[in-house]
Amino acid sequence: MEQLNYARLQDIGYTGYLLKSAPEKVMQFGEGNFLRAFVDYWFDMSNELTNWNGKCVIVTPIQSSSPVCRCLNEQDGLYTLYLRGNENGKKVDRKRVISSVSRCLDPYDAEGFQAMMDFAVSDDLEFVVSNTTEAGIVYDPACRLEDRPCSSFPGKLTQVLYTRYKAGKGGLVILPCELIDNNGRELQKCINLYVDQWNLEDDFRTYVNDKCTFCSTLVDRIVPGRIRDASELERLEQESNYHDAVLDVGEVFGVWNIEGPAWLENKLPFKAAGLNCPVVPDVTPYKKRKVRILNGAHTGFVLGAYLGGYDIVRDCMADNTIRGYMNKMLYDEVIPTLPLDRSDLENFASAVQDRFNNPFVNHELMSISLNSTSKWKARNMPSFLEYYALKGQLPTCLTMSFAAYIAFFSNDIQELNEKGLVCRRSKGNTYLCSDDRWVLEFYYDHRNNSVEELVHAVMTNQKMWGRDLTQIPGFEAATVANLKKIRTEGAIAAYESCL
Repeated sequence: MEQLNYARLQDIGYTGYLLKSAPEKVMQFGEGNFLRAFVDYWFDMSNELTNWNGKCVIVTPIQSSSPVCRCLNEQDGLYTLYLRGNENGKKVDRKRVISSVSRCLDPYDAEGFQAMMDFAVSDDLEFVVSNTTEAGIVYDPACRLEDRPCSSFPGKLTQVLYTRYKAGKGGLVILPCELIDNNGRELQKCINLYVDQWNLEDDFRTYVNDKCTFCSTLVDRIVPGRIRDASELERLEQESNYHDAVLDVGEVFGVWNIEGPAWLENKLPFKAAGLNCPVVPDVTPYKKRKVRILNGAHTGFVLGAYLGGYDIVRDCMADNTIRGYMNKMLYDEVIPTLPLDRSDLENFASAVQDRFNNPFVNHELMSISLNSTSKWKARNMPSFLEYYALKGQLPTCLTMSFAAYIAFFSNDIQELNEKGLVCRRSKGNTYLCSDDRWVLEFYYDHRNNSVEELVHAVMTNQKMWGRDLTQIPGFEAATVANLKKIRTEGAIAAYESCL
């Protein structure tokens, strides 16, 4: 099978949208599956739906043996993206050849580094995007201006901006996609530290802080990245009539919240294209929306659902009790505590149910269960506390989710070993609880407690929660009753009692 490129698409009579050549307007640090299924997709859609007419140049952010960069160049920057999932309750499987990437540069090669710096002074360059993992936006004092290149991403970006400044070119819009709070401001801080360390001109500091625009952004799209079933991959290749070495897969849902000034909405092509990439004055409410609704829903129901016999998220959505419990938690208890417009929140929550019901993704409950103590504290406890402050009463489903959390970590404990805490569920199989070691040791030490003793020990453990939860009127008694119900009647029956 011949490899994907423009010539191959012409040979097979491909009729989908393509943009073969256009000005290179985006420098993209990161060649991974996420950016290609997210950022490059949005720019590709903008090319088709507006007159934006731009290309992205990918720069590999770390020294790597990954063949993605080489393969992209061999394929003229082209790759196939499948967006798969549920949308408004219907199964969706969309294929698109992405043509928004022009080339990929490896700055760890002398020629690639020079190409990056040549692009840095281009009059066409407008935007920098990145996804270098959560550890990518870190100041490394070992980096030097004369490195070819700096090892850290902020160091490389400082080199790019300094080269551009020295050439007298205008400032850039910086759009980091790393999953850390205030990613734009954190990246800007790192660059200012290099300005200090490298003793660069005050005028360059002004250029960085006044001429460039650093935007904190919030990304939301699940990207499995590849198709694991060899027979399905072979079938898709036969249907396409080409071989794609860097095929990518993402879910249908996607939103890119960009914190920036009002003028940026018109500079970026997304609004004109009608895409789900709004420019907002503050991404904080949208981060809270995602954590409380999407992530909070996961942590709120999966532990009990696993004890009740389920293994993957999609199957949980087919259970009327679990789905009803999740929706009551979201619509009645979480959404009232959030600052955004209710219709916006309800639309997001509705999309969550579609996302959890994705027929193409087997999202295992046990993978979601990792580090559930800190997850419940970050994702569910704020909703619980704010609901109680707002209503003066306990939120039924969130209260039950706390009992399910305790049940998961204390259900028929078998042993504590070097891998984690081994428990057993009613299906008969053992499972491994993975969390901070001190959490696992706590539950193992309390394995012979009565329900009342265990609940009291958990709720008064301020290392876990940062406060004494027994001080919330009625919470301890409700948790004792809920935990007893889970242990005697099962988690699904306990969830049903909330409806």
